[in-house]
Order: sequence, then structure tokens, then C-alpha cells
Amino acid sequence: MRSGLIAGVSAYVMWGLLTIYWKNLHGFPPFELIGWRIFASFCVLAPLVIWHKRLRIIISAMRSKEMGWRLFAASILVTVNWSSYVWAVAHDHVIETALGYFMAPLCTMWLGVAVLKEKLNTAQKVTISLAVAAIAILTVGYGRVPYIALLIAGSWSLYGLLKKQIPLKSIESLSGEMMFLFLPAIVLMITQGGSSDSAMQNASTWQWVLIAGTGIITVIPLWIFGYAAQHVPLTVLGPLQYSVPTINFLLGWLAYHEELDATRIIGFSLIWVALAVLATDTARRAQRSRALVH
Repeated sequence: MRSGLIAGVSAYVMWGLLTIYWKNLHGFPPFELIGWRIFASFCVLAPLVIWHKRLRIIISAMRSKEMGWRLFAASILVTVNWSSYVWAVAHDHVIETALGYFMAPLCTMWLGVAVLKEKLNTAQKVTISLAVAAIAILTVGYGRVPYIALLIAGSWSLYGLLKKQIPLKSIESLSGEMMFLFLPAIVLMITQGGSSDSAMQNASTWQWVLIAGTGIITVIPLWIFGYAAQHVPLTVLGPLQYSVPTINFLLGWLAYHEELDATRIIGFSLIWVALAVLATDTARRAQRSRALVH
């Protein structure tokens, strides 16, 4: 339990601090960086799955009609999520990325209603109402719909829904996704690499080290989190996920001095209240379920 908790906290802190990592590469085209991230992740994952003799399982899943489409769809969604996040960090929208990951659990709940036909209780209706109100207020504050946050939240929630339907370990599933994306990533690297501000044209030695390391920073937190998920109850691990957007929020506000006016504070406050209501309701329902079992 203790080692699992340390692993979980470590994984979430790593994910939160990735903003600093990408900020050091902010001068390059974000889509070129995503191409490099996919390429580097594949180069890290391929030896691992071969060493652990999991390649045949992954290829079998990719060839399966039902599983293959899910893996392919997951690869598209993770690309959208990564691209939105890296683009936002490069263009000084770190606080908006925090908003997106704060909103993700609320989007997941909405998907449960829209896709799985689940019914909302009173607390869940309150959280959705608060989220809608927050988006309306933030739209006024930003002067536009917070589309980056919505794109991040929506893609991450859909990705999570698909991952629940893929009976593979997290590393195996990600490996399958990267195999689908490997050739498109090379095309992306080549086409984006011809621009005057590309990494291929301008990266220093240190920046090339960072680019090469994008595979490691993708795989290691995921691997550590997988260990944590096996040793720590989800009721403990779940609330820790909010540490990621909290770190991003603080970085955007305190380190990168992004604007945080009254409307944004109100909008974020409504999201935080919605998450508190959702967490309380989830904890109560879990307690009732345990009581029924015993």
C-alpha cells in the first residue's frame, strides 16, 4: 500500500510537471513535437513488449475487428489530447489545460449518461449544472468558448471510455496505439521538419536530448501508475488525479504569469465546487455499496 501510494503520487507529479518539460520546447511546431513523441514512445515501448513477449498479444488485438477499431480510435484520441495540450502549453494557455483536466471527470460522467444510458441522481445533476454555468462564465472571461479545455477534457474522457473496453494492460494498449501512429508520425516529422522554426532546423544539443526523452516521459509515469493501480484502492488513487491540473494551474498562474481575472476565478471555483459535490457523492455511493456487501 505504501509503495503503491508513493508510486501513484510520483506518477501524478510527473504528469503535472510535464508542462515545464514542454515549455522548454515551445519554440518548435507543436505537431512536429507530437510526431517526435509518438516516434520516441514507439522506440521505448517496442523493446519492452518484445522483451516481455507481449508483441503477439498486441498484434492479435490489432488484427481483431472489434479490438482493432478500438485501439485505432484510442490512438486518434490520444493524439488529439497530446496535440491540444502541447499546443496550449506552447501558446501560453497552461491555465486552460488545467481547466480541461479538471473538467475531464465531469465529461466522463456526461458520457456515462449519453453513451451508457446511465441515470443522473440529484448530486450529478447539480455538478453538470455547475459545469455548464462555469463554461458560460469562462466564455465571457476568455471572450470565446474555452475550446482548448473542452477539447482536452472531451478527448481524455472518450479515451478513458475506450481504454475500459480494451482488455490489455496499459503498456500493451499504448504500444498498440503507437504502432498505429508510427508511420503517420514519421510523415508528420518530415513535413513539419521543413518549416523554418522546426526542431530539425534549429534544435540545440540539449533540446534534442529533451525531444529524444519524450518517449521516456510518456512511458515511465504510465508504468509507475500501473503499479500504483494494482496496490492502491481507486477510492484513494482517484482523488490524486486532481493534483495534475492543480500543478498546471499553479504553474500557469505563478510561474508563467498567465492572466487570472475575476471571471476566470469564478469559473474555476464553480468547477471545483462541482468536483467536490461529485467526489462526495461518489464516496457516499461507494460506502453504501460496501454496506450492502457486508
